[in-house]
Amino acid sequence: MSLTHRLVRMSGRDPAERHRAPTPLELLFDLTFVVSFSVMSSETAHVLEAGHWAPGIAAFVLSAFAVGWAWVNYSWLASAYDNDDLLFRLATLVEMIGVVVIALGLPPFFRSIEEGQHVDNSIMVAGYVVMRVAAIVLWLRAARDDPEHRRACLAYAAAIAVAQVGWVALIFLSLPVWGTFVAFGVLTAVELTGPIIAETRFGGTPWHPHHLAERYSLLVIITLGEIVFGTVLAVSAAVDRVGWSPEAVLIAFSGTALAFGMWWLYFTVPVGRLLARHRGRAYGWSYGHIVVFASVAGTGAGLHVAATFIAGEARIDAVAAVLTVVIPVLVYELMLLALYLLLLRSTDPLHLWAFATAALVLAGAVVAVASGASIGIGLLLVAGSPALVIVLYETVGYRNEAAALERQALE
Repeated sequence: MSLTHRLVRMSGRDPAERHRAPTPLELLFDLTFVVSFSVMSSETAHVLEAGHWAPGIAAFVLSAFAVGWAWVNYSWLASAYDNDDLLFRLATLVEMIGVVVIALGLPPFFRSIEEGQHVDNSIMVAGYVVMRVAAIVLWLRAARDDPEHRRACLAYAAAIAVAQVGWVALIFLSLPVWGTFVAFGVLTAVELTGPIIAETRFGGTPWHPHHLAERYSLLVIITLGEIVFGTVLAVSAAVDRVGWSPEAVLIAFSGTALAFGMWWLYFTVPVGRLLARHRGRAYGWSYGHIVVFASVAGTGAGLHVAATFIAGEARIDAVAAVLTVVIPVLVYELMLLALYLLLLRSTDPLHLWAFATAALVLAGAVVAVASGASIGIGLLLVAGSPALVIVLYETVGYRNEAAALERQALE
């Protein structure tokens, strides 16, 4: 390990490097996303607790993609080309500043969508411009220093530049909300297609499968902190209203158990091993994680809403409040099932049955609250949904997964 950070060639990392782990710089970079997810969850909760469902969901989906995609872009670049020299460190600092600017742009972005006149994404796009300038510089530097992967690096730089021009244009076009959504769909397609073309048609980059698997899992853990925070808010609201009671204890247990269960469920598949063997499956897995990150952050936002309802400050009823938790948990479970099927290319009836049963448990939480059960009871049932899948996996399902992994090794 070098004790200095003078400039060195950005020639690419070894994709088979042993014991490759996230660097302290990457972990520091991730801290900026703690703020972004927190702001996003808070803004979503504010809109949903007022009963503005369509604007709240729309703003959440758009912002979740913006924040998640910003992280994905940097992480793939770092996995392939992080040489930890002075320029890479300074470029990462610039990217971190961009993420902070994106977080600052979330409140006016949510407010504009809630008002329904136009979409104020100017500050968010400014944050993206800051990030993208740094990213383009790094990709061009990699293209210069790594002739073997030059075409892929140039393809990344070109895709980022084209997409960024489109996002900047949206600021000046001042489209209505529906027009912004159409443009968002087009630009999103450009964003998602660029890396696939670079990796599949232009030789790809030397990203490390185990490193990426750990990077994604660490961000999931960071995002789970929003659920813990939402639980604290809900418990505090219950205690402030009636003091410590069985309901407050139930909420504390349920929220913590929910975060724990979602964590356990995520780590049931050895992703690094599968990506190392099937690199072509990484792109769908990576893009699917934007939904994973969003659903975890959305669960935290739902618990914020539940806290507001318990405090008597929400303009929605108990069923709507519990739905704000149920829906993102359901999306999370379905996305993990989809990623399981994508990575293993194996349809396991037991897993399908387990997740279907877990969905019924979530539906039961809504029915229970609609029938007069407390929010605490509803959250306990929600926490029971991932717990059910975990019990089935630990008793029977792991054997089926082991068999599927063995079949993968024989391919």
